[in-house]
Amino acid sequence: MYTAGCGLENLKMCWSHDEYMYQVLINHGSKLPDDALYAIRFHSFYPYHSHGAYKQFANDKDKQLLDAVLMMNACDLYSKNDEKPDIEQLKPYYQSLIDKYIPGDVAW
Repeated sequence: MYTAGCGLENLKMCWSHDEYMYQVLINHGSKLPDDALYAIRFHSFYPYHSHGAYKQFANDKDKQLLDAVLMMNACDLYSKNDEKPDIEQLKPYYQSLIDKYIPGDVAW
């Protein structure tokens, strides 16, 4: 069904919230760099990035962007905090990032 080195993007997988967000950003014309989009798409694919499964299907792009996936995974999984952030203090910073990388109205 698959050939070695075909690339993770060519594997049939069930859709997750990560794939949904990736598709929304791609269809919106996001200005996020490719490594960020790739990390969003694959950071929950633990069998690949944490357990070594599916490596035979990885292409050069997958191998090159693995570090971006691992960095995002660490920020996502290990950054939870019981203390509630001050939204009003943080909003200007995050709004500037949204305006830069995901400008305009997003079609959900």
